[in-house]
Amino acid sequence: MTPEQIREFVIAGHWDLPKVQAMLAEDPDLLNARQQWAEDDFETAIQAASHAGSPHVAEFLLAQGAPMAIYTAAMLGRTDIVEEILRQDPEQINTLGAHGIPLLPHAAFSGSVDLVQMLYERGAKTGVSMALSNAVSRGHAAVVRWILAHGTPKLDWKNYEGKTALDIATARGDDEMAQLLRQAQ
Repeated sequence: MTPEQIREFVIAGHWDLPKVQAMLAEDPDLLNARQQWAEDDFETAIQAASHAGSPHVAEFLLAQGAPMAIYTAAMLGRTDIVEEILRQDPEQINTLGAHGIPLLPHAAFSGSVDLVQMLYERGAKTGVSMALSNAVSRGHAAVVRWILAHGTPKLDWKNYEGKTALDIATARGDDEMAQLLRQAQ
């Protein structure tokens, strides 16, 4: 594996299942290869899929033998696995995924209010603004309502594209979500 191959594979891991499949077929050692973005910032393809909210990529990588981390289980909405991991090690509530992304934003992709609430009540309170943005991006209105009612998201927080949750809802043409966010301001 070359550093360029690893980088290309991890980038594909964010969303591009066909490319992940093709590259992994050519070189199975890429499965758990880590791309170093900065001194303390490493990322594997499964971590990329987890923080980008790409269940199809994550499921494929898991089937190939990639490890199931708590943030992957949370993104996939696998509450039973998340609860078992926390039962075995309660400190996992503070686990950070790639790029230092906390657990709550991963869980918001799942669309499960119960999972988001359980994690929040157990102490996963960081990343609430990113969690709101992630839930909006997937149209998970119930999760958005819960976060607005119970969390303290900053409505002017911007994602990696420089967009607020309201910008995302508007771009998606989701009038209901946009109205929820406007009422929260």
